[in-house]
Amino acid sequence: MKTASMPSLRVDPELRHDAESVLREGETLSSFMEQALRLCIHSRRVQKEFIARGLVSRDEARRTGEYFAASDVFSEMEDMQSQASVKARK
Repeated sequence: MKTASMPSLRVDPELRHDAESVLREGETLSSFMEQALRLCIHSRRVQKEFIARGLVSRDEARRTGEYFAASDVFSEMEDMQSQASVKARK
């Protein structure tokens, strides 16, 4: 696959220094920036999908009139987490 280049990025010297200060052994600034870009893209996609699911749920609740109390949802989530923790310990 042919590669493409990204536009050069101008930053203040402090930001560059901060980025260089966290590089791992053998890691280049370019590879760090590529990884950061990939992570940000992934994060935004996940956020977009989360919002889309939330809007669908909102519309479904409005359509059906079926709503759930936040306290009930949190309680159910805590139960699920507890069950998963017990299962993970086995």
